[in-house]
Amino acid sequence: MNKTLKLQEFYSKNLNWIPDNLKTEIGHFNVFQTEEFSGPNPKPMPYSRKDYYKISLILGKSKVHYADKVIEINKQGLLFANPQIPYNWEQVDKQLKGYFCVFTESFFSQFGDLNKYPVFKSDGNPIFDLTSDNITEFSKIFERMFTEINSDYEFKYDVLRNLVFELIHSAIKLKPTNLSINYQSNASERISSLFLELLERQFPIENVRQQIKLRTASEFANQLGIHVNHLNRALKEITNKSTTTIIANRLLQEAKILLSHTNWNISEIANCLGFEETAHFSNFFKKHTTYSPIRFRKEFII
Repeated sequence: MNKTLKLQEFYSKNLNWIPDNLKTEIGHFNVFQTEEFSGPNPKPMPYSRKDYYKISLILGKSKVHYADKVIEINKQGLLFANPQIPYNWEQVDKQLKGYFCVFTESFFSQFGDLNKYPVFKSDGNPIFDLTSDNITEFSKIFERMFTEINSDYEFKYDVLRNLVFELIHSAIKLKPTNLSINYQSNASERISSLFLELLERQFPIENVRQQIKLRTASEFANQLGIHVNHLNRALKEITNKSTTTIIANRLLQEAKILLSHTNWNISEIANCLGFEETAHFSNFFKKHTTYSPIRFRKEFII
């Protein structure tokens, strides 16, 4: 998977400019028309996490690859995307219309927790089918955003926050779409899905200051609010693997990537992967590969 797309990259890659206040303001918000980014030869969006939130009103046929799902929008839809879930958007029609807004979590600092709303929860539903009346309603909200952001009103960003909340609450009141989205009804499948999402959320490791926080079955169980034995049984039933094995395999996969594609020293890699001692990481790596990290790097580096 591609590395997390930063907001600065969104601007530079798509618009060839970066707002002057992007790095200095406490939070960031902007709104766009989809036509600026669609057309006969649109720039492909990488499948990755983004470090910002995005709400899109999509008019036209397209596909959204969201987590492990493919969501087909045959006519019109409203999509909520958050920094925790990787996604990309694939244009099907030659020309799409609509609107979208982007904003950072810090834009809502002290104004509420966005992640408590179903549209942004990892196990929630991110997309909604819209009627013609819905399109009119949501289009008006986006148009008010354009008016407000271009105004000189001193408190316009407070108004923009309220408009984002209006989008959220109006969407929650709608019936979510079930097109191409199949949430697991089986409890074990649901637990397995949430566990794997939590695990993957910690990757990829992109710099030496990044460190994973969840490494043990107990830590994951606590995060999920269930007993560790319940987690173990669910994963064994669905994957036929123990929790410890799944975690170890993912740590090993990331370790191999870092050893092969970075010049970080072994101590830095060990720390990023949550090992308190470099020796513990070396023993772990050798146990699962028969190679020491140093030998692996010498023999398999690309």
